[in-house]
Amino acid sequence: LKIPDFSCCDVNCIFFRFQIQRGKTDPTSYKSLGDCFKTIFQREGLLGFYKGIFPPILAETPKRAVKFFTFEQYKKVLGYTSLPPGLAFAVAGLGSGLTEAVVVNPFEVVKVTLQTNRNAFTEQPSSFVQARQIIKASGLGFQGLNKGLTATLGRHGVFNMVYFGFYFNVKNILPVNKDSNLEFLRKFGIGLVSGTIASTINIPFDVAKSRIQGPQPVPGEIKYRTCFKTMATVYKEEGFLALYKGLVPKIMRLGPGGAVMLLIYEYVYAWLQDTADHK
Repeated sequence: LKIPDFSCCDVNCIFFRFQIQRGKTDPTSYKSLGDCFKTIFQREGLLGFYKGIFPPILAETPKRAVKFFTFEQYKKVLGYTSLPPGLAFAVAGLGSGLTEAVVVNPFEVVKVTLQTNRNAFTEQPSSFVQARQIIKASGLGFQGLNKGLTATLGRHGVFNMVYFGFYFNVKNILPVNKDSNLEFLRKFGIGLVSGTIASTINIPFDVAKSRIQGPQPVPGEIKYRTCFKTMATVYKEEGFLALYKGLVPKIMRLGPGGAVMLLIYEYVYAWLQDTADHK
């Protein structure tokens, strides 16, 4: 089952462009969300919003499968420990996020490289050509197709820890509605808040990942190398709020997207269990 989110839409490209700009002195800086939409459309055309769309599409099915399958497996293992159930949800989420990050990071490197290309959509290389270029120039290691892995581990680990931990703990606290429509809205609301809070907490890792995987300020000179050092550099040079660049488009994407994912997961999981019980 492929659980959809909104990561392949134009919001993702906008979100990334905001994260890699280095303050008002950056000549490629956007003044606002609206200015970003307008500039990309004028300079790169409508398809400019969909740069780097193919790697996320390729990664989407294994990514979501790994996220929810490993969450269930970690949850089962933690059931044999003395951890409180509420904490076990969060730890299982952390484990699933770290596992997911290893799978998705090479796709992210290709996507980021394509999204930093400001040429027209038709002038940029395909995803497969871009991947081959990265491997040829830098290999498969931490300077090549797995560049920024530690930041990706932080991004997915923290997100899933908060996402699953908050959702299942709050869902178990709030009373269940007998009305199926109200119960659907209850779960959707908790999922929406879960995705929003997780996005807000993990975005500094996302900014660090974008800076490490994106273009460096001086060509040929690597400024952003490691996750926490990159965060410290951004904070020192651009201020605390720079660690939250792109937060609005990210919440637009992962707030409702997170709710949809959890709802599909819950209802499909319940259906599969019910089908298995009747066999």
